[in-house]
Amino acid sequence: MLDLAARLALRGAGRVEPNPLVGCVIVKEGRIIGMGHHREYGGLHAEREALADCARRSESPRGSTVYCTLEPCGGHGKQPPCVEALIAAGVSRVIFASPDESPNKGRGALQLKAAGIAAELCRDSPLASGLCVPWAKRESTGLPWVVAKWAQTIDGRVATRSGESKWISNERSRARVHSLRARADAILTGIGTVRADDPLLTARGVRRVRRCAARIIADTDLDIPTDAKLVQTARETPTYVACDSDLLAAGITSEKRARLESAGVKLIGVPRSGQGQRLNMRELLRVLWSQFRFATVMIEAGPGLLGGMFDEDLIDEAVVYIAPLMLGDELAKSVAVGRLAESLGAARRYDLWRIKALSSDVELTYRRAPIHSRPA
Repeated sequence: MLDLAARLALRGAGRVEPNPLVGCVIVKEGRIIGMGHHREYGGLHAEREALADCARRSESPRGSTVYCTLEPCGGHGKQPPCVEALIAAGVSRVIFASPDESPNKGRGALQLKAAGIAAELCRDSPLASGLCVPWAKRESTGLPWVVAKWAQTIDGRVATRSGESKWISNERSRARVHSLRARADAILTGIGTVRADDPLLTARGVRRVRRCAARIIADTDLDIPTDAKLVQTARETPTYVACDSDLLAAGITSEKRARLESAGVKLIGVPRSGQGQRLNMRELLRVLWSQFRFATVMIEAGPGLLGGMFDEDLIDEAVVYIAPLMLGDELAKSVAVGRLAESLGAARRYDLWRIKALSSDVELTYRRAPIHSRPA
């Protein structure tokens, strides 16, 4: 039932953020009598949606068991506490997959128990337990949830030695990527990808676009060509160029800044990293959340930027499309480069979270492994 609640919750992806994805299933005498999920930011919570579904079915939730992906909220926000609705409905038991640790709305389980309702945490569904991790990460770190996406051959190559990459993945995989874009707040790429591919980074061919993702280009030295597609379409889709903060006031870049801004591009100043060659990507992510409230940032970039992000442990989730191709060429382009990893202990460890077959391709979704399960 928690798995089912999680699948319901996923229907809200792209609409509820920065709130967590939440699903709820109500069961009585072995029958499902109500289902619901948080549909959009500011809307009814999953528990109240499920109780409303019980009413539509002419089912009484009194004495039922409620399965929720998140501990029911115990405080007021944009919606009244779900705990109040469950107590009033007379449910007998609540099982949830993740605790609500927010300071103002948490501790709902204690309120349920005080009202004589059994409430317990159950982590038997990894899917359900993992749904609130992005929200918890934003709340605890002040950084957005970062998803890296790439397509690769069986031997882990993203392009040939000459740079050819269209198309490694099949049409179904590419359609899934557009769906991912339609759920993200921002898509981050590097100046190298802009020069090599001149991408649009928009969601195309998607039946329901949940969000119009902004395009972010990491461009330390403000080298982006003004005739790039991203620049030329900046008035249609929000576009930001992140560069060295010193360049925002430098006279040498004044003309370039004026051309970009007249095209509709917004500039973000970020300090360089300690090495001095690249931007401080952690600081850029902090700005994207604190100033622009971009909750989910999707990375579509080349090996250099991806390698740097992995090196700084900034990638929370990886969505990998594996195509049935084998290059076997040591000079073909790797997924990520630039790290020094002399032992397996230096690897970034991720847990497999979801698997989906897409005709001949496979979509694998990985989440960063918890601290306690990483190598020392």
